[in-house]
Order: sequence, then structure tokens, then C-alpha cells
Amino acid sequence: MNNESAKIETRDLNLFYGTTQALKSVSLSVQEREVTALIGPSGCGKSTWLRCLNRMNEMIPGVSINGGVLLDGVDIYGKSVDAVEVRKRIGMIFQKSNPFPQSIFENIAYGMRLQGINKHADLHVIVERSLRRAALWDEVKDVLKKSALALSGGQQQRLCIARALAVEPSVLLMDEPASALDPLSTSKIEDLICELKESCTIVIVTHNMQQAARVSDKTAFFFEGELIEFGATDILFTAPTKRKTEDYITGRFG
Repeated sequence: MNNESAKIETRDLNLFYGTTQALKSVSLSVQEREVTALIGPSGCGKSTWLRCLNRMNEMIPGVSINGGVLLDGVDIYGKSVDAVEVRKRIGMIFQKSNPFPQSIFENIAYGMRLQGINKHADLHVIVERSLRRAALWDEVKDVLKKSALALSGGQQQRLCIARALAVEPSVLLMDEPASALDPLSTSKIEDLICELKESCTIVIVTHNMQQAARVSDKTAFFFEGELIEFGATDILFTAPTKRKTEDYITGRFG
């Protein structure tokens, strides 16, 4: 499953929480400007694998990781690679939206200010562009000074996506981004994912197999820390090659 043209990939990736092995030699390639969905029962390793892609797991005490994680062919765990730079290029959206207790404008401008951009006119251009890309501009353009915490749950999640997009990541990781949202907000997030793949590579963890079928180009099925099957979403859901995959997607377990 290694591919020289992959946007991001793992090669024989193993991860341990202390002595417990959570990932077992996972090799998986994600192509540029595609949506890749990760499915599998709770505790199967899909979120753990996702968080390896932007070095979030290394912040957890007792975690050890070996194997390769490559972004554009460069190992992001290399000694000369800055983790902060990795996280600028690989954005992360969490299950629960986490806007800062600041205005809508300042939530989006935050990353730019960290980079030394403080001129209001420059920031406004970036804020508007990011909110437009997150399909939120029309809803908030007249209340940019309002607290982000006053937004609805679905709006807060799109705000977090806009905040991630502001620093122009090339990869966007999403860990069950719609699981806490109502059906209408979920639909907006799914539409947004389909639009964003025109300019961004997306990896999404989801428990909702219908969602995976709707938004993804490829799907990976994880079970007990192993990658069981990976392929085109329509084929994996209709003609899986592994019995475990078939049992999972037909509801026999999980």
C-alpha cells in the first residue's frame, strides 16, 4: 500500500501505550485531494492512527512510536522536523468543537497573529476567505465581534474548520467531526468536506458508515490495531475481500 505519489502515508507504523500495542504495522497511503474515511469498532486504532499523522500522540506520556509517517515523502518524525510546522501543514478538527472564548474574528486570526501578521486589513482578508471556505461567512459576516461561544454547535464546528484553514494546511484530519451535531448541521459538514477536497487532502474518522459512503473516495477498515482492508469506498462497501470487513459493515459486530 506504499505509494511514492502519496500525500501522506504510514509505513509499518506501530504504537504502544506503555506495553499495550494499539497499532500493529499499519501501512496506508492517502492520495492528494481525496477524502479517506477510517471505520471500525471503538478502540480499533483509527483515531490513534489519525493522531500519528500530526504528531499528537507523542504528547501522551508513555507512548512509543516506530515506523514511518511521511508527508510529501518526508518523515515527519525526523530529528530535523519541527512538530509545530507539521501541525500547520496538517490541521486537526476534533469530535467536540473547541472555539476559543474570543470573538469570531479573533478565533480565525489567532494563527495569523502567531505568525506575526497583525495588520487588520490583512487579517480581515484571511478571516473572510477562511470563513467562506468553511461555508460560514454569510451567517456571521455581520457579527464578527460576537463571541464564538454564542454560535450554534454546527456553526462552532465550521468555525473550527475555518480556523484550521486560515493557515493554509495541505492536509485536514477530522476525528468524528459531526458525531455531536444534528442532521442538518451534519449535512453541512459533509457538503463542506466534499468542497474542501478540491484544495485539501482529508482524512476522516467516522462511526457512521453511511457518512463514510457519502463523503469518501477511499475507506480503511481497522480492527484491533490492524488495518484489515483498504480500497475504493464503493467497492469496499459492496464487495469487501475480507470476512471481518463484511461482518462489520453488515452489522454482525461493532
